[in-house]
Amino acid sequence: MTKSRGIRKITCDATNSDLRSLVHFCAETGQIWLHEHRMLLVHANAQGGMRKELIDTLGMDRARGLLIRLGFASGMNDAEVFSRRDQGATDYEAFMVGTQLHTLEGIVKVTTLKLEADRAAGRYYGEFLWENSWEGQWHRHQYGTHSEPVCWSQIGYACGYTTALMGRPILYKEIECIGKGDNNCRIIGKPIEEWEDAADYIRIFNQESIADQLIDLQTQVVQLRSAINEKEKLPADIVGNSPAFRVAYGLLKQAANSQITVLLLGETGVGKEVFARSLHEMGVRHNESFIAINCAAIPHDLVESELFGVEKGAFTGALNARPGRFERAHGGTLFLDEIGDLPLSAQVKLLRVLQEGEIERLGDHKVRKVDVRLVAATNVDLRQLVKEGKFRSDLYYRLNAFQINIPPLRERREDIPLLANRFIEKYSAIHGKKLNGFTDKAMRAILAYPWPGNIREFMNMVERGVILAPNGTRIELEQMFSAGGNDAGLEFGLDSNGGLGIDRQEPGKDLCEEVLTGAMTLDQCEAMLINTAVSKAGGNLSAAARLLGLTRPQLAYRLKRLQEGGSAGKADND
Repeated sequence: MTKSRGIRKITCDATNSDLRSLVHFCAETGQIWLHEHRMLLVHANAQGGMRKELIDTLGMDRARGLLIRLGFASGMNDAEVFSRRDQGATDYEAFMVGTQLHTLEGIVKVTTLKLEADRAAGRYYGEFLWENSWEGQWHRHQYGTHSEPVCWSQIGYACGYTTALMGRPILYKEIECIGKGDNNCRIIGKPIEEWEDAADYIRIFNQESIADQLIDLQTQVVQLRSAINEKEKLPADIVGNSPAFRVAYGLLKQAANSQITVLLLGETGVGKEVFARSLHEMGVRHNESFIAINCAAIPHDLVESELFGVEKGAFTGALNARPGRFERAHGGTLFLDEIGDLPLSAQVKLLRVLQEGEIERLGDHKVRKVDVRLVAATNVDLRQLVKEGKFRSDLYYRLNAFQINIPPLRERREDIPLLANRFIEKYSAIHGKKLNGFTDKAMRAILAYPWPGNIREFMNMVERGVILAPNGTRIELEQMFSAGGNDAGLEFGLDSNGGLGIDRQEPGKDLCEEVLTGAMTLDQCEAMLINTAVSKAGGNLSAAARLLGLTRPQLAYRLKRLQEGGSAGKADND
């Protein structure tokens, strides 16, 4: 139904006067109300500045979508104001309220050119003239004349208001716009399916998370890095900016372009293999193989065959000839981790390789030349092993040509946030998650925890957090540190000053109390420590001795004494 201009004029004036009565200013509370909806009186200049910053930061397309959705929400709210208040209005009056509200709010002066609306039948067509468009004027002022219409939030408002009243999606398009050089703005609205290019506009009204898009891009970058570096089973990049880290990394860079043997020192889990891989990647051998072997993980009677190779029939079970790690690393880098566990017989052959560049496979007398750069690592004091006769002094001096001490994580706390971000990127990509980082409480725990297992422990904790955290959220404290007697030994609560504190039991305090109160004897305490160390070392007495700070003979003596004491006690009881 089309209304004449005279009827529209009378209705508009009455509606406009009635709407103004809904606006209230409360000086006591500092609030402005439109009926029961709180409003804000905002400087157009400030609003224009925010609009410009959105465009400059997000680009035209994303800013356009965001502002259209912002206007759409505002139009929906204004439609609610009318719907709750005037249930008996005609269709024409209902839609005229939207035009008057848009004018009353100082956005634009609206004149109705054509309006055909029948809510019951679902039919709608509207054509309106916009004068003094705030958005069009500011866009042209800040960016000059644009090639397309720019009154985005105003179009969103019209779509939101009309869609709410019609109960079906109504799409408006700006046919003329002062932002692109026209004298005024003119819009046309009709059901969205009646527009040929409706599909292009539907996506604009779908809420998109910019944070999700950024996380998607981060995930793609991580995946591309992984695809480019096919050898990257461990993190290829070293992360850190702390003074202790910079010293170690500076030495690594100085050694990279030489062929000097490098000895990496540091506690378990500090990233010695990551340093070794980086040394290889930075050097002239980066196109050749990087071969790593953990000397502590190989039985002593198989170490030589693993390192130097074996000929068929050299020993029972040697059914085929095969090259050792030195031959496989020819031209590249061989990384020997936990070199302090290398048996003396293998140490002799290793020294020869370093001096002569030659190897002999087990069961063979043929000499093979190898060109290998050796990088060794250990978490024990090799000088002490030399004194104890467990490590050859000549091999130690050969390996110790260029020593690099890698600091534990507790000495490089400035690097923890950097590592946290790197690990959450890595494991989010692996597990197909989109996470927004850590909660404040979790990050505080990460920074406070001493990390006895160093970076390896940190990586495992972050991966657990990534797995447990729901998609699109942040990793929480409990998702990294298990509750009650957690791995970190942490309890969080408010301290006496009202701050978030960490209560950490003094190490060994409970154990001391039990011994001093007679709940446990000293021998029982020693037995518990020894049994725990042996169990943790998987029955390897050498490894258990290192955990306890003892030599293997010292540990064997204590075990024998404990066993004899247990037998004597049993005999007494019998």
